[in-house]
Amino acid sequence: MQYEFRTDIGKRRSVNEDSAAVYELPGGPVLAIIADGMGGHRGGELASTTAVQSIGEQFKSIENPKAMDEKSWISWLEDVITQTNLEIFKMAEADEQYKGMGTTLDAVIIFESSCIISHTGDSRVYRVDKNELKQITRDHSFVNALLDSGEITEEEAASHPQRNWIMRAIGTEKTIELDFYSIHFEDGAYLLICTDGLSNKIENEKMKEVVMSELPLSQKTEQLIDLANDMGGEDNISVILVGPFRSEVS
Repeated sequence: MQYEFRTDIGKRRSVNEDSAAVYELPGGPVLAIIADGMGGHRGGELASTTAVQSIGEQFKSIENPKAMDEKSWISWLEDVITQTNLEIFKMAEADEQYKGMGTTLDAVIIFESSCIISHTGDSRVYRVDKNELKQITRDHSFVNALLDSGEITEEEAASHPQRNWIMRAIGTEKTIELDFYSIHFEDGAYLLICTDGLSNKIENEKMKEVVMSELPLSQKTEQLIDLANDMGGEDNISVILVGPFRSEVS
């Protein structure tokens, strides 16, 4: 399985509050995680790093991944993310400088031609192929709630003053409700996971153009980061790109 990931501080921030990593199990699936921290420089960085590292370490300790089916993986994700949520919440409660910290989180278990996604916040997971770039996850944001209720239009959402207001995050409450998605990839498709430092700056068609180009995977991730910085780079920018997927051979 081919993948590349990169995180960049951007042009305006003094601290990178994003965290991203990819973990592999021998002969098993891959875990890709992206987190975008919030709650001040120290709190945001701590929350995102804690989430990614804690879940990653638990993933690496799984002894028999081949024995796990989709239901087992969803149960595993729910358990470890719930534990991580409580861990971050308690850290914030114990230290005034971390009060209110939290993080978005997309944790994706990737198989040969499919994946399972746990989603919290407004970082995003896309499936990309020659026909379209399709957003799989739904943002847990105030603006998205307004869109769903018909109170604002897509055009108004793009420039709404509260467009970065997150309605759900890891660590901000003692308990957390998680969204899960399961998707399949056709031959030649890609998986793109990113924080809003990318998705808020680049139009879908341009992201699709880069992902489906003939460039090596590493250069595609670099170009996406560069484009977001060229558009202002006001936020940290993180990207995980996986693919192209191929059908499983029986």
